[in-house]
Amino acid sequence: MTTRYRFPLLAAGFFGLTGVALGALGAHALATTLAERGMAHAWDTGARYHVFHAVALLGTAAWLRAANTGPVNRILWAVRCWCVGTLLFSGSLYGLALGGPRWLGPVTPLGGLALMGGWLFVIAAALAKEE
Repeated sequence: MTTRYRFPLLAAGFFGLTGVALGALGAHALATTLAERGMAHAWDTGARYHVFHAVALLGTAAWLRAANTGPVNRILWAVRCWCVGTLLFSGSLYGLALGGPRWLGPVTPLGGLALMGGWLFVIAAALAKEE
């Protein structure tokens, strides 16, 4: 396995595993706490984006494995953006939902920007000329 698609595949597995686990934690063990704080929706949003981007990372790993040439660097930048974005976006929502410090609030949109940046790199890869 080349490192070109190993990192996206590992990231997909990590974020898939942790996204499902944290989603279940929020739906079961933390359900009462999140409801009392009025933060169940924030937790659900974090978990949903967490898992969505795990699936996107899995897709990029497949894309990189199949690609002999092409916009590999753009796809790798999408992977990096999605990893950072998931950590910042979902992580800050989880922290806020559990009563974390207020400085986490501005972190959420930064994570969202990183997630959107990843999707822009996918668009750039799709529009790249064949090499």
